Amino acid sequence: MQRIILGLLLTTLTGCAANHVSRLDGEGTTIKHSSHEGQQQRVTNLFTGKHDYPVTCSADCYPPHPQVVCEQPAENCQYTGPKRPAISGSGFTVRWLGHASFLIQTANNTSLLLDPVSDQFDWPVDWAFRLSDGFFRNPPAWPADDELQQVEAVLYSHVHYDHFNKADINALGTKPHYLVPLNFAEHFPSGGYHITEMAWYANTSLNDLTIHFVPANHFSSRIWVPYLYEDQNKTLWGGWVIEQGGKRLFFAGDTGYSPHFKKIQQRYGDMDVCLLPIASYYHPQDGEWYCYVHTTPEDALIAAQELGCKVMIPWGYGNASWKMGDISSHSPLLRLLHMQQEMNATTPLLILNEGDEVAL
Repeated sequence: MQRIILGLLLTTLTGCAANHVSRLDGEGTTIKHSSHEGQQQRVTNLFTGKHDYPVTCSADCYPPHPQVVCEQPAENCQYTGPKRPAISGSGFTVRWLGHASFLIQTANNTSLLLDPVSDQFDWPVDWAFRLSDGFFRNPPAWPADDELQQVEAVLYSHVHYDHFNKADINALGTKPHYLVPLNFAEHFPSGGYHITEMAWYANTSLNDLTIHFVPANHFSSRIWVPYLYEDQNKTLWGGWVIEQGGKRLFFAGDTGYSPHFKKIQQRYGDMDVCLLPIASYYHPQDGEWYCYVHTTPEDALIAAQELGCKVMIPWGYGNASWKMGDISSHSPLLRLLHMQQEMNATTPLLILNEGDEVAL
């Protein structure tokens, strides 16, 4: 409550200051005209239509695993296996905060936040979600205030509530540089924020980093009632490649499986560290659509191979997850570990619990 009050106070004090917004164009961003007169143009995925999925688990996908210790079946769990890095010398230190949120520190001590959401959805959507599902997420493992003050850039993958929270913008303030997809800045409160909107394959520099915005296979909306046409796909979505000294970290954002993974590898080369989603692919009434915009664990393993990942860190599951479209908090992790064996997948996995940090 104190944090919300502080955010409202900051908005009141700084609300008259205009934001500083710039735009970087790239390649491959597809925008189509709306068929509804007066509506804005819409963004489309790079690869539209039906996709082929090389491997799909169809039965017994969630067996218990000896290194996933749970209070109930697949619920309230801790991964107890080794957390030794599969690589060394990349220069990246990765801390998983929960869901899609990461704190990244580079070899030159540049601190970045990826998709920070420190609590629930923005109000009042959080209460609408609770009334419909009867559920609030557990608090994630959030950085200390002095760590947040060192953050130089905040990167957002897309505008959905579980990846972008206005309360966190108020808390982080105007010091960081905000890197966002096209048409995203209109969702910021006014207050003097430094925002760069980026198209797919655009890049910018920060200290000795080159940061590239890359495609994902997803969608966007930011309204109370999801999937209404008026708001859908006005804002771009995507992932990030963070490059330093020839080493690359890839953050996929929310995405389904499509040929865009191969295209990213062909353009930038193999990835040293891959942060890949493995959750929200399951829905009993609309499973096909969920899989189209979210990778299954086996999709993520295939994507890691196509990206040339030297290590894959999965995300989306966990005790601080929203379990949106998932069976339980850790069913995606159990399926990942199961399918890694079934597929004889060769990409090394580095499994984290929320709050874990590893130097790679």
